[in-house]
Amino acid sequence: MRDFRGYGGKPPAVRWPGQARVAVSFVVNFEEGGEFSISDGDARNEAVYEVIDRQESADPCIDSHFEYGTRTAWWRIADLFDKYGVPFTLNSCGRAVERNPWLAQDAVARGHEVSAHGYRWETHAGMDEAAERANIAATVKAIRAATGAAPRGWHTRSVRTPNTRRLLVEQGFLYDSDAYNDDTPYFVDVVGQRHLVLPYAFDTNDMQFQHTQRFVTSANFSDYVCDAYDWLVREGETMPRMLSIGLHLRMIGRPGRMKALETILQHVVDSNAEWVATREQIARHWIAHASA
Repeated sequence: MRDFRGYGGKPPAVRWPGQARVAVSFVVNFEEGGEFSISDGDARNEAVYEVIDRQESADPCIDSHFEYGTRTAWWRIADLFDKYGVPFTLNSCGRAVERNPWLAQDAVARGHEVSAHGYRWETHAGMDEAAERANIAATVKAIRAATGAAPRGWHTRSVRTPNTRRLLVEQGFLYDSDAYNDDTPYFVDVVGQRHLVLPYAFDTNDMQFQHTQRFVTSANFSDYVCDAYDWLVREGETMPRMLSIGLHLRMIGRPGRMKALETILQHVVDSNAEWVATREQIARHWIAHASA
């Protein structure tokens, strides 16, 4: 059943660590190697964001767009976060981790969370229960094999199924991010168990550089995200607010867009009103301090 009311304007009286007004979650999506590619033996190529026409044969052009994320962009992005000393959540496709375990391992070594983003970079719409259970298990296995720890968070690309949350609870996940309907974490009941949802966002997200062209320059993106942050700081005086900033290696990692990320990081850190944390850290804080 859909919930249009949520907290009704009165969320729990939870305070973030250090009396911060906003919990800021940077999410770096790691999908490279999990996309569909005829070159890799798949029946089709990926055709979202970088291209507008799917090729019917091997497409080295789209393949190379994804390769840029691991070859070049990862180092650029990770080094910038090191400079500012703040953590992020690496939202990772299981197959991407299998093919590039070094990247997930480097993220852990730098102090970041590795969460789960499905096995392949695909929607779960229409996936039957057995297939989805196997998909989640394969993702957990891949991340555990690379990092030594199972992921605690999950985010489905696009559409989850009616079974997704039950399967996540079954496999021991702490939270999921399969919602876009709030600026504050909340609990849902899943087969009699309390399960945490950390809402995600598509507007404060670099995917808007691609395909939609809602953001054209780096300043378009940084201005928008900083405006969102400033507004939530105002609301954060009286209620617990959370800002998700979605990033993708092959998108924000282009040199013409990196200034946006640096501007956002500088703005957030300079405000002295933030708690920049991984999603697991936010989840554990909420579970420990919210009563319902």
